[in-house]
Amino acid sequence: MNEKVKFEKDYNKVISLDNLLEAWKEFSRGKKQKKDVQIFQMNLMDNIFSLHNDLLNHTYKYGGYQAFNISDPKPRNIHKATVRDRLLHHAIYRKLYPFFDKTFIADSYSCRLDKGTHKSINRFRKFAYIISKNNAKTCWILKCDIKKFFASIDHKILLGILARYIPNKKILWLLGEVISSFTSPRPLLEKERRINVGLPLGNLTSQLFVNIYMNEFDQFIKHKLKVKYYIRYADDFVIFSENKEWLKDLIPEIKRFLYERLKLELHPDKLFIETLYSGVDFLGWVNFFDHRILRTTTKRRMMKRIKENSAPKTLDSYLGLLKHGNAEKLQSRIIRKRFI
Repeated sequence: MNEKVKFEKDYNKVISLDNLLEAWKEFSRGKKQKKDVQIFQMNLMDNIFSLHNDLLNHTYKYGGYQAFNISDPKPRNIHKATVRDRLLHHAIYRKLYPFFDKTFIADSYSCRLDKGTHKSINRFRKFAYIISKNNAKTCWILKCDIKKFFASIDHKILLGILARYIPNKKILWLLGEVISSFTSPRPLLEKERRINVGLPLGNLTSQLFVNIYMNEFDQFIKHKLKVKYYIRYADDFVIFSENKEWLKDLIPEIKRFLYERLKLELHPDKLFIETLYSGVDFLGWVNFFDHRILRTTTKRRMMKRIKENSAPKTLDSYLGLLKHGNAEKLQSRIIRKRFI
């Protein structure tokens, strides 16, 4: 990481009426039928002026969250902020994302423009070809997952990372207000009781904050451990090597850095060193050398959703997903449903 790189935008640029209006256009797209959005829009300019004045005068107060549960595929607790606060998230994101995205490594794929799951699994296949010498050698893959990722993000550490990039105290104050608006409902690490931890899954800013947080780990992997073949998507990451013992030796160093620097832990039940011959589960696909197939749970979830909603747009989106792997039978089933 280049410590000399600084976010030079002024606080007034972040909270400007122009930025808030542009943020509203982005936020409200596709949400015009939502009741809370309609209510906010009825007095749009008054609401935007009110938010701008609160931010200008440092009297802004966060509006709280509405909690609800989803299963995607495992149970998750989502916290939805008010329209006013979500508008602010978009305004912050519009200014911060372009700057921070330039600081991230190329092989971080979650919640970034021109990245995503498809490019990530294609990169996975490319690394597998390189390490295996086109399937002439064994390719070993270390696969890890962070335990209770969003719920374990330490506010103090996150703000410290942000402060290294952002010299503007007013912007840091604003980011602190957003970050401190939520804490996880219970302590998460057995070794240490911490209170100010956790980011809500429902916030747009949370997606950026976790990438900024994990960029510390990415830089450690690339520049300290000198790992060349590494991919991270949110809290899932893989490292490729022809040497199994070398991968084993990395695990203690990875654990130490994650805990000592970021107060994170690897999930003990989701840590594997596997070969492509046996298939490596990554981002919903089980990857082999020359093909990939959908994970069984992913397939079941897909068919359940199709049963609940078989609109052409929904079916087309799943067909788009399936073209990235070997799923001809499943594609045929969906195509028949699409045109019957």
